[in-house]
Amino acid sequence: MDKIEYRAVIKYLCLKGNTPTQIKDELESVYGDFAPSFTTVKFWAAEFKRGRISLGDDERSGRPKTATTDENISKVHQMVLDDRRIKVRVIAEAMKMSKERVSHILSQHLGMKKLSARWVPSLLTLDQKRVRMNSSKALLAQLRRNKSEFWDRLVTVDETWIHHCTPETKMGESAPKKAKTVFPAGKVMATVFWDSHGVILIDYLQKGKTMSGAYYASLLDKLKAELAEKRPQLQKKEILFHQDNGPSHTSAVAMAKIHELGFELIDHPPYSPDLAPSNFFLFPHLKIALGGQRFSSNEEAITFVNNYFAQKNAEYYLDGLQRWEHRWEKCVELQGDYVEK
Repeated sequence: MDKIEYRAVIKYLCLKGNTPTQIKDELESVYGDFAPSFTTVKFWAAEFKRGRISLGDDERSGRPKTATTDENISKVHQMVLDDRRIKVRVIAEAMKMSKERVSHILSQHLGMKKLSARWVPSLLTLDQKRVRMNSSKALLAQLRRNKSEFWDRLVTVDETWIHHCTPETKMGESAPKKAKTVFPAGKVMATVFWDSHGVILIDYLQKGKTMSGAYYASLLDKLKAELAEKRPQLQKKEILFHQDNGPSHTSAVAMAKIHELGFELIDHPPYSPDLAPSNFFLFPHLKIALGGQRFSSNEEAITFVNNYFAQKNAEYYLDGLQRWEHRWEKCVELQGDYVEK
């Protein structure tokens, strides 16, 4: 798809009053996997809303647009704040920069790195470390009052993208750095609710759709129904519910729903993907299983993931959660710093 062509479509729909999400859905319906990313759509929609007329790239004298200017640093920072899972490639595409330049801005100017597939500050402040350490201490104390009861009542959730093609890697390795290869661009977001017995509920959100607070709240209603059916022994017990601090999770509508359902929300400190069991256990193992797989549709990808989780026994899931205790201990030992392993 020619970039001038998609910019023309974005401009037309933007002038009609469509939101970036609506524009992305429209592009997806016509161009499928060849549609531009949501970040690109959002960038150009903002440009046209500000009154931009030209569809072409800017021509500037002096320093090129790809230079490390304060404006570009600010834009990259905002993209990461909007989506902490965003890939360097997507930022580079939206900013019309090289991936090397984007990586330089992220590491040298914004002081960020990837930890458990999320962008976090490379160095935590003393206050951030203190919050992480105190949270770990409090959760260890709560756990040790009755370990079996704690693990039995706990439910955790997180999201991950399932791509139609995932490069093959080993645990702890980065994706291989090879000559650029074109892979199928399709993907679907899996929201996985699980506990010490296994997966309770998985929801799959199509590429281009947004995980809003209202949508997430509707998943919590579905979770409650699945718990009644699959975990009847918990009907008279208060669920210990764990989630990270993503915008949809902490939205007013989602927090109200958690209160309505009677879940006890356990603490998750900011900038702590290393203290989330889906990020340090469940998803890394899933990504290894997905390595080298190619799917021709979302349905194929979904079937693979469902079968993968169904084949794991309860001991597998309990073991993954119990590794959390070591993470909390290590965080306290490191006085709140990141737990790499």
